[in-house]
Amino acid sequence: MAGAAGAQPSPAQTNAQPPGQQRVIDVGRREFDANCASCHGRDGKGKGPMADLLRRSPPDLTQLARSNGGILPINRLYESIEGGKVAAHGPRDMPIWGMDYRVRDAEYYGEMPYDAEALVRARILSLVEYINRLQAR
Repeated sequence: MAGAAGAQPSPAQTNAQPPGQQRVIDVGRREFDANCASCHGRDGKGKGPMADLLRRSPPDLTQLARSNGGILPINRLYESIEGGKVAAHGPRDMPIWGMDYRVRDAEYYGEMPYDAEALVRARILSLVEYINRLQAR
């Protein structure tokens, strides 16, 4: 009897996982949505809601491999996100995420020991892996 008193809601109604299944978190997509989509768009094509406010249009991230002979330029992409090899002065609309991640992690972990560089690498590599999935095939 649907709607009967005492009936249990389905997992879809409660957003609960069915028994025996673990919730899968797409870390790369979560990082992208939180930190990149505002400029690059949720689809990565460079048409995010903040794109018009930038001096240069954000690149279409779905075309990175295509414009590099079919190979995603992983090192260049990593360095662009991390930002550590950017000249100290000069134009750069994109935030230096490596520094931002270090600051956020330090605020979160406080005095607790942790490997800051490993956390930054993991977050950036999750983004690189997600951007790889966005590539036009």
